[in-house]
Parts: sequence; structure tokens; C-alpha cells
Amino acid sequence: MSNFLKVDGTKVVDGKGEEVILRGAGLGGWMTMENFITGYPGCEFQIREGLAVVLGEKKAEFFFDKFLEYFFTASDAAFFKSLSLNCIRIAINYRHFEDDMNPRVLKPACFTHLDRVVSLCAAQGIYTVLDMHTAPGGQNGGWHSDHGTHISSFWIHKDFQDRLVWLWAEIAKHYKDEKWIAGYNPMNEPADPNHTALIEYYDRVHAAIRSVDPNHILFLDGNTFSTEFSRFPDDAGTRWPNSAFAIHDYSIYGFPKSPEPYERSSEQKRRMKRGYEKKRSWMDERGLCVWNGEWGPVYARKEYEGEETDEINQRRYNVLKDQLDLYDNDRLSWSIWLYKDIGFQGMVHVSPSTSYMKLLTDSGFLAKKYRLAVDSWGATDTAVKHVYDPIVNLIKQEVPKEEDRQLYPYPIWRVEERVARLARANLLGEFLVMEWAEHFKGMDEAELEDLAKSFLFENCLKREGLNKVLTEYAAQAVSV
Repeated sequence: MSNFLKVDGTKVVDGKGEEVILRGAGLGGWMTMENFITGYPGCEFQIREGLAVVLGEKKAEFFFDKFLEYFFTASDAAFFKSLSLNCIRIAINYRHFEDDMNPRVLKPACFTHLDRVVSLCAAQGIYTVLDMHTAPGGQNGGWHSDHGTHISSFWIHKDFQDRLVWLWAEIAKHYKDEKWIAGYNPMNEPADPNHTALIEYYDRVHAAIRSVDPNHILFLDGNTFSTEFSRFPDDAGTRWPNSAFAIHDYSIYGFPKSPEPYERSSEQKRRMKRGYEKKRSWMDERGLCVWNGEWGPVYARKEYEGEETDEINQRRYNVLKDQLDLYDNDRLSWSIWLYKDIGFQGMVHVSPSTSYMKLLTDSGFLAKKYRLAVDSWGATDTAVKHVYDPIVNLIKQEVPKEEDRQLYPYPIWRVEERVARLARANLLGEFLVMEWAEHFKGMDEAELEDLAKSFLFENCLKREGLNKVLTEYAAQAVSV
């Protein structure tokens, strides 16, 4: 390969001008750890601090470094290639590159693991997209932005913004010649309440990256968790050339909170299509390139859903297929969430027989997390609904004007969702951090390395139903 990918109108093309449809998955839970992906409560910075308290900083850092080493290896890249998929979106955390107490100073080994995985993917002919999944201060109120609060301080503190612009210039400088990197995703799921600071950030980060790297594509997420473009500038295509615009197209039918079982009815398909088309309509009206950076159902598990598991999952596979039909019709590039986890959404998942899974399962900790619904992603609140409903009802009673209850990011977060995020995921999750960390008490480095090896591809199981569907659609794109 002798040329970078680039955006040409509505398409991504190679150096010969031939269309390239990027179809792959997100490598989440690795350089940005997430609670539902790897089994801890709260945010990554909290469990890192908790494990350092239990083990000491040196042994805690040893475990996390080994986790990064084993989570993605040459075997993962080879398996991914075998499915005819051609792109991995790598979620990264700014904390790997700089420290809040030592800002604007790159950590000595900050690129070590990322370089390794980019190279492993390149060797298999797999493109990568570097996704800044976290921002200093937090770009949204989600656990995955790793700041521990629902207030997105990135948008109200200029220094946070300055630091991220600086960091992207450093990353771009490092990777400016790497042609197997398809491009940079400067911010995952922004949630800017005023809809103006995001545009200013994109202006600044675009200029900073282009000052050192004129070639790589920028994948720019829409506001409000990658769903909202109406406040973007009309000149976006010329203002930020060589850019694609990223939607995240999760369907409610793929989650436990679905209003009804997905039966593939004409009305359900109509609603699914309408939601997808609404997200991309702003770009279509202007002839811009669209990329679906995240989407995909979650799956039932025998230990929780019992004999209903297979029936539920067949419905979820039908959601998957019907979304892929929409994307295939539009020749859309996409990155499904998620490649690897402990068994909820990933294409592969850590085997229950591994030491890490047995540690957290035998103690009852994972079952406790499920019962308490402390993970926001796909949570089932049946066992605790009676605890949190009174808080929801109190707010509705004491704030009678509906418009006063529509706090941003409404309607994505209604009162129920705010209570779930603040009271369950943030507050209760925070109280469970040390219980997770204490599972590691007294372990030596050999035992810690054995736990980290649980995440090796060779110690994972494949979600065959999901992978079969993805392969079918990815192969169609390759054969066109």
C-alpha cells in the first residue's frame, strides 16, 4: 500500500480512487477499560486507584500492563482478518499519554501498546481508527469518559480543551506516516450542552492535527452522544476537509429496555430505519461522508436469563441483520461495538473457566453487580427498581413542569436515566470499587499475570452467531 485513505465526497477511497468500505469493530475495554466489558464497578481511574491501595502501586501497574499485553495479540488480529473484517476502531484514554498532575508531558512508554496493536493489524491488512474515548474533565456524563461524574467539565474549562488539542498534535506527529491508520476520531460521543464549544474544539483540533499530519482522515462524532448534527456549520465539508462524520446507531430493540420483543414487524423495521436515517440526514443533505462508529445489540446470558437466553439472542441477531441490511444498502462504513469482553456484547469473550472469571464469579461479585444494576450499559434494574423509583417519583412530584425536568442531554437522558446514572452507576458503583480490588489481595506477580492471561484470545470463546452474520455482510462488501 502506497497511499493514505481519504474522503472523496460521500466515500472513503484508496490511493487509486477506488471505494473502501470500512467494516469492523471497536476495540473497547483495552486502552479505555469499561466496567461492563471487564467486570469492575465505576470508572477506570477508580479501580486503578483501588487496586494500588490493595496491592501497592508497583504490582497494580504490573497487572494492568500485563492486561494490556494479553488483551490483544497477533491471534486476535488473525481471527479478525479471518472474518473478512478490515478495520478496528481503537478506544484510547488520554490518561495513558499524560497525567493530570503533570499535564502536557508525554509519558515515556505511552505509545508502546498502541504501536504494537497498530502494527499487528497492519500486518494483517487491517486498518485502524484511533478513537479518543476520554477527554480531560470528561466530554460527556458517561462512565466511559472516565471522569466519575455526570458534569462534562471539558466544555467549561479551557485548559482541558487546550490539553486535548496538544495531545492530538502529539499523537498525529507520532503516526503521521502510518498508512494503515485510516484516521483519527478526535472525540468519542461529545455532549456539549451549548452545541458551540464542540465546533470550536473541532476547529482547533483540525488545525493542530493538520499542522503536523495533512493526510489522515478525521472521523468527527456528532454532538449529544454522536446523534446530533443540526448545530454543525453548513460549511463543514470545506471547513474540515478530508473528514467523515460519525453517527452511533444503537437500536433500542437490541437492549433489555426494548419497549417490546423484536419480531421484525414492518412497523419495527420502519422505526429502526427512521432512527438511522434521522441521524445521518444532515450529512446526506450536504453530500458528506457518513461513518457509523458504534452500533450493535447486547446479548442474554444463561446465568441470568436462563432458558430464555436463546430466544432473546435470536431476536438480537435479527436486529443485527436488519440494521446491516440498512447499512449494506447505503454502502456504509461501520464499526460494531464490541470486539472482546467478559460475555455481554463482544465478538469473543473470556471463558468462564479462566482464573479471572472464576475469581469474580465464585465470590458472587459479578452476580451482585448484575443484581444491583451498577453498570449503565444494558442494565436490568428489576431487583432494585423499587429502591430507585421513589427518587424518580419524588423529582416528578416536586418538579411538576415537564420542561424543567428536560435537562440536557434530554431526551437521551430522561429523569429515570439521570437517576440510574447518578445514583446507581456513579454513587453505588463507587462504593463497590474496593470490594472488586480486594479480590486481588495477597497475590504475587505470577498470580496477577495468570489473571491477565485470562484475556488472551486462546482463553476466549467466540460468539458464533454474531461472527457468522458479520462475516456474511463483510464478505459481500469485499466481493463488490
